[in-house]
Parts: sequence; C-alpha cells; structure tokens
Amino acid sequence: MIEFRSVRKEYADLTALDEISFTIGDGEFVFIVGRSGAGKTTVTKCLIREEEVDSGAIIVNGEDITKLADFQIPYYRRTIGMVFQDFKLFSDKTAYENVAFAMRVVGIPGGEIRKRVPMLLRTVSIDEKAGHFPRELSGGEQQRVALARAIANNPDIIVADEPTGNVDPEMSMIIMNMLLKINRLLRKTVIVVTHEEGLVRELGQRVITIDSGRVVSDVPARAEQEVRR
Repeated sequence: MIEFRSVRKEYADLTALDEISFTIGDGEFVFIVGRSGAGKTTVTKCLIREEEVDSGAIIVNGEDITKLADFQIPYYRRTIGMVFQDFKLFSDKTAYENVAFAMRVVGIPGGEIRKRVPMLLRTVSIDEKAGHFPRELSGGEQQRVALARAIANNPDIIVADEPTGNVDPEMSMIIMNMLLKINRLLRKTVIVVTHEEGLVRELGQRVITIDSGRVVSDVPARAEQEVRR
C-alpha cells in the first residue's frame, strides 16, 4: 500500500505539493492526471525519493520512506520499476542487453538472466527485436523495452511517468494496455502519471486529479466507467 499523508513540498516560492493526501492499495491501477505544473511529477519524485518532502509522510508497505537513510534509498528503489517518457535506454546495448543489465546490477545470476529476459521481452511483445539497438527501434518499441526493464527485477510497484509522450495515439493505447496487462497478470501496483485525459477516460481506471498541488478529484474505476457510458 502507498499512502501520502499531508505531504508538503516547496521549491523557493512555489508550493508544488500542498498537504496532499491519498492512498493506493496493493494491486491497484491508478492514473494521476493534471495540467503542466499541477504537481503530479513532484508526486513521482517524492515517491521514488528523488526529492525530499518538507513535511508529511509517505508510507510504502508500512514504512515511512521519508525517513530512509541515504544508504537505504537504492535498496528501496529496487522495489519500484520506473518507465520514463524518454525511455532512458542505453544506446550501445541491444534490447536484450538493456533488460539484462537491469538484472545484472542487482546481482541476479547469469543463468537466471538468460532464462528470464526472453520471457520478459515476450510479455511486452518485443522479443523479435531482442538483438536490435535503440536506434533501430521505433518509439513504441523502445517503450516496450523500457517496460520489460521496469518489471525485470519483479518490483512491487510500477511507476510510468508520461509513458506515451513520445509515441503516436495508436501506440499510446498499446502501451497503456500493456501496463494493464502487467497490472492484471503480474498483480503489480501500477501508477501512470499523464496529461492525456482523453486516453485516461477511454480506459476507465481510477483517476486522481491534481491541481495546484492538491487532490481535486479521485474517481474510482467503476465510477469512471459509468461516466463513460
């Protein structure tokens, strides 16, 4: 479970998060939406401890991560799989090698890596491009590799920050459906930060809307689907 409790974050004279509170249960799929500058990216940065909060608490699986010591943060981040708008793949590594590297750095044995990487690439339907470098892949294909890398170490939580920002509308839907597949089949908690509210409405999942650093609405999946009907 993830719980933000009255979290406040300020930058100079800007209040990015203003006593924000919400809870995300284990295995949920949640969209966090809002206009540019609303605070949604700050939520992500605080969740992965890229930023420290000024006050409040962020409880993840029963632990307040705002109190983690510096040496604990890398271990905590291993419980989160990140998917970025700009993919962040190594340009000199193939699709296979990009996913394998994420496993190698946490000490997974080579035999296990060779067994699991092809399975991960098949999960996101990119296994036929395993030997291709990022420059040889489309934006949508690179994002699929990034998805495989995000789930490589079996994290509890997947956080996708604008995962469809560099792909076309058709591929945006494919990427979102893959995230839904990861949520349902692998039972991962999935948080998608996006500004694409049309796509969000079409998928009918829970939607937390942030404006000026505050939660202004929190629409459960069923209610969102009823609105669509």
